[in-house]
Amino acid sequence: MKKLFNLTALALLAFSAFAQAEELRVMTSGGFTAAYKVLSPKFAANTGNTLDTILGPSMGKAPEAIPNRLARGEQADVVIMVGYALDDLIKQGKVDPASRVELADSRIGLVVREGAPKPDISNVDALKKTLLDSQSVAYSDSASGVYIEQQLFKKLGIEDQLKPKAKMIPKIPVGSVVATGDYQLGFQQVSELLPVPGVSFVGKIPESVQSVTRFAAGIPVGAQHPQEAKALLAYLAAPAAQADVQATGLDSVKR
Repeated sequence: MKKLFNLTALALLAFSAFAQAEELRVMTSGGFTAAYKVLSPKFAANTGNTLDTILGPSMGKAPEAIPNRLARGEQADVVIMVGYALDDLIKQGKVDPASRVELADSRIGLVVREGAPKPDISNVDALKKTLLDSQSVAYSDSASGVYIEQQLFKKLGIEDQLKPKAKMIPKIPVGSVVATGDYQLGFQQVSELLPVPGVSFVGKIPESVQSVTRFAAGIPVGAQHPQEAKALLAYLAAPAAQADVQATGLDSVKR
């Protein structure tokens, strides 16, 4: 009888915890998405909360971009995005500054079509030669692509030569247009390249010309479930989550 009572009490406690579970609306951008897809089911299983996830870039003119969604009045409990884009939302009063949590660093990498020879990008001179010798180059419309278009080509002194054959790819993964053979080389954050089928990962571009994008998260002002949102952010940034974060091509933040 005592054992039955204990089991009943535990069941009631479990029901009580899950009865109070909430559905969190999460907006997340590409670079952290692979890690989020691994970690979010574990958070849901541990807490009983469910996650309504919306994907969108951290910036840009696309209506799916997180800042544009918030500007239209769409509700969110958590936003996960490029750090400086999140800081802009904080300055605009749309995200609680005290809620900001740094999640991971993302570096730019290169893919070619599966089965194609992997070019040398082991140093700056090799990267420059690979770009000059290429037939076509694709890069993203988010932070990494903006850097490539506005800074990397200039740093390498090949901006004029690359203009006719390099293109920013909006909305879809860069790897997808490399997999179809539409572009020979594809540059994007590593975590966004690795999940794409039909491509081979070559490596990260040299550190001396690398652009490291910090991903961070915050809680929008007026979030319906701020306490549960805070728990999710703590979970994503926790030491226990870092093996999963690194497995997706991201680098852990030094704390």
